[in-house]
Amino acid sequence: MHYDYYIIYKPYLVLSQFTSADGKQCLKDFFSVKKNVYPVGRLDYDSEGLLILTNDTTLNHRLLHPGFLHRRTYLVLVDGEITEEAVLTLQQGVTITIQGKAYHTAPCSVSPLSSEPNIPERNPPIRVRKNIPVSWVRITLTEGKNRQVRKMFAAVGFPVLRLIRSAIENITLGDMLPGDIKALSVNTINKQLFGK
Repeated sequence: MHYDYYIIYKPYLVLSQFTSADGKQCLKDFFSVKKNVYPVGRLDYDSEGLLILTNDTTLNHRLLHPGFLHRRTYLVLVDGEITEEAVLTLQQGVTITIQGKAYHTAPCSVSPLSSEPNIPERNPPIRVRKNIPVSWVRITLTEGKNRQVRKMFAAVGFPVLRLIRSAIENITLGDMLPGDIKALSVNTINKQLFGK
């Protein structure tokens, strides 16, 4: 069977699915693909960035099953000037609540960015408070619990203002803009996701 593979830049305040029950914008408002093509995993409604769409169910399994660790990289704008202590704590793992239970996150890579990344403006824009500093941080995880990145930063006292998934393994957004879609070949998918 021929499989289709796409990457998209999911815009802010859009559901990671092709149907919407409550009037919220969803993927079909931005992307036109075959009926059997679905997103692999999800991004929260209030997060944006990279999603893979495919009709290849084995890819779904390989990317979502906890037994297969793969890197997901996020650019995160947080409220406040992030401290070295917070970065070290995040790298070692923090305790968050998942489905009402305490969960200790796996060690991960966290690095503050010295300047704002080259990314599209958000629509609607973030409410800016002139006298409060903000920090951009890059975080790479090998797990994807519900709202994990937001909960992790909240646990160290730095609420998330903007969250963009910029990469899954070696597949990146590059210069894509919110609402963009790009078709990928099976070879590209295998090479950039699994190194094959």
